[in-house]
Amino acid sequence: MFEIIANFSHWAQLSANLILFGSFFFLAIVWQKKGVLEHPASWLVHLEKIFPWLAGVVVLGLIGILATTTGEATGHIANTWNPDAWIKFVQRTQVGLIAFVRILLAASLLATVALVLRKNRQRWHYVVCAFAASLPLIAGTFVSHSSADEMSFVAIAPFALHILLAGVWFGALPAFLLIVLNSQHESDKITRLLNASFLNQFSTIALPVMFLLLATGLIVADRMVEGYYHTLVSSPYGWLLNFKLLILAIILIIAYQARYKWLPLISQVDITDQIKDSITHLKKWVRIEFILALALMLVATVLANTLPAKHTIIENWPFPFRFAFETASEESIDEELFWFGTALFFVALSIAWIGIQLHWSWKKTIFAPGVLTLTAMGIALPPVTIEAYPETYLKPLIPFDAISISHGARLYAEHCADCHGPQGKGNGALAGTLSSGPTDLLTEPHTRRHTVGNFYHWIANGIPGTDMSGFSETLSEDDIWDVINFLHALSRGFDARLLGTMILPETPAIASPVFFYAANDGSSGDLKDFRLEKNVILVFFSWPQSHQRLLQLKHFYEKVSRDHNTEILAIPMQKLTDQEMEAIIDVVPFPIVTEGWSQIRDTYLLYRRVRTVPDLSGPGMTPVHMEFMIDRFGYLRARWNAQFEGFGWQNFSALSQQLDLLSSEDEIMPPPGDHAH
Repeated sequence: MFEIIANFSHWAQLSANLILFGSFFFLAIVWQKKGVLEHPASWLVHLEKIFPWLAGVVVLGLIGILATTTGEATGHIANTWNPDAWIKFVQRTQVGLIAFVRILLAASLLATVALVLRKNRQRWHYVVCAFAASLPLIAGTFVSHSSADEMSFVAIAPFALHILLAGVWFGALPAFLLIVLNSQHESDKITRLLNASFLNQFSTIALPVMFLLLATGLIVADRMVEGYYHTLVSSPYGWLLNFKLLILAIILIIAYQARYKWLPLISQVDITDQIKDSITHLKKWVRIEFILALALMLVATVLANTLPAKHTIIENWPFPFRFAFETASEESIDEELFWFGTALFFVALSIAWIGIQLHWSWKKTIFAPGVLTLTAMGIALPPVTIEAYPETYLKPLIPFDAISISHGARLYAEHCADCHGPQGKGNGALAGTLSSGPTDLLTEPHTRRHTVGNFYHWIANGIPGTDMSGFSETLSEDDIWDVINFLHALSRGFDARLLGTMILPETPAIASPVFFYAANDGSSGDLKDFRLEKNVILVFFSWPQSHQRLLQLKHFYEKVSRDHNTEILAIPMQKLTDQEMEAIIDVVPFPIVTEGWSQIRDTYLLYRRVRTVPDLSGPGMTPVHMEFMIDRFGYLRARWNAQFEGFGWQNFSALSQQLDLLSSEDEIMPPPGDHAH
């Protein structure tokens, strides 16, 4: 019952507000001199009678939204009916404050409508009313999904434009319907032709507005999906969005028919049976369009209160396959088939468009392009269709951090290394005894081609037809995620061999594994604490081998911190005695990690490889001293492996130049996610 009241309040106020905005917008465009539109039987008189009622519905609906939101947010349904709780909610929360502002704007709209209807109206009166009606709609975008992740103009503007475009189209439908009904009974030729001109004016605007509405809707929806396109067919948000698009497609077909088939006929001077039929069709289909529009608003209301697709956890993928467009190799016949099928699909669309323009029969217009479309799908989809499992789109429960990666490394060494090899190259001690060679997890882009859910399925259940057995009874769920995180770090670490002591400007590619730490100076925190604030240099040192480098950094530290907005964190490569720690503290002015250092070291050793020695392993190959440069957005941008990359950052001018480049960069990519994908 509570949810029904909440959704009804959202739907009622939104529909009423959109009708008011669209009607005022329409009247501002078609306004004629007073005597032309204001005779007692005019459609305008009937339309204006509903304006105060609609404005009242907007006020009451927004009060209902404030009440139900208060009850939901406080966790006490009784607060829905408690005005004192509403006041506290408004005073203490941003959502409550915005709800209150919307009520004030709606009350202002009601007052504006009441005042204007008392006046001898002119075009500018409707412009003012349209502006007043737009304000509650725009204010509503500040509590939408679009503003939940980022309260900024870039985030909110597309949704605000989308909702206003919806008003321009949907809000004018009642006026359109009233004009059609008036035309059916109108015997005066001049008035009938004038009505036809109004309908043509609206239709001329409505069709491009509908396409803009679709475009802005896709922009907003894409932000709610954020690349997780599989959720469109596996989440409540996705199915609701598909249903909304289906309704919109039907409405577009009706609008197209009205614009190019029925409206041109009723603009003729003499009344004929054909004109009467056109008016009858318009009356029937505009009613249907209005009912569909109300249904569309209801779906949009439910959608606005549904968890966005990008946050949905797909625990059970319902299909035995998925589409993976990255699987087609650039040099394979699969790639050629995919693009040939895609081209054929666009040919089918072109033929359908030509058929519509040339007024082919519906059988020709649908049958030929339909057969061609099915053929195109049969050619294009198989190359990008791969096997999927119930866990394919399962999201990791464990964050991609140093603790998980370090633990996953130990589990991998115990359970996987014998077959896949200590470095994941598929050359383990037992590899030669297996019926099929183990997958190379290091040098091939295996982790990029498959989802973490696929890895979870294979590790938990094994791979049929191979010697890979499942570990669901040996490893816990968290253990499996730790192994998956290690495999991703292993693969990214191999990619990190392309890093060097000089950054590639504006090309962040590798996410820096996060970690929690505590330091000797009492400071503690997470690597993410520095995001959007400072660059970070991680110094992995050995004692006493790194003594001279630490002395250098001591002299640079103040300039690095002050002039280059950069923090230095020192991480030991081995366990330090109390005496060694005291000696290091005398040298090092920056924080020395004392808790979490071993997990951080184990994780970042995976990123040790360099171009000249891409396979660092074996005795004497573990670096004695390494430094990593991390930008303020969380990406690993440069690395100096002192054992294999020469003089490196011992020249302070070279180091400062790189830091200057980092500090001058704007945000190119969003900070990396907390989980492997």
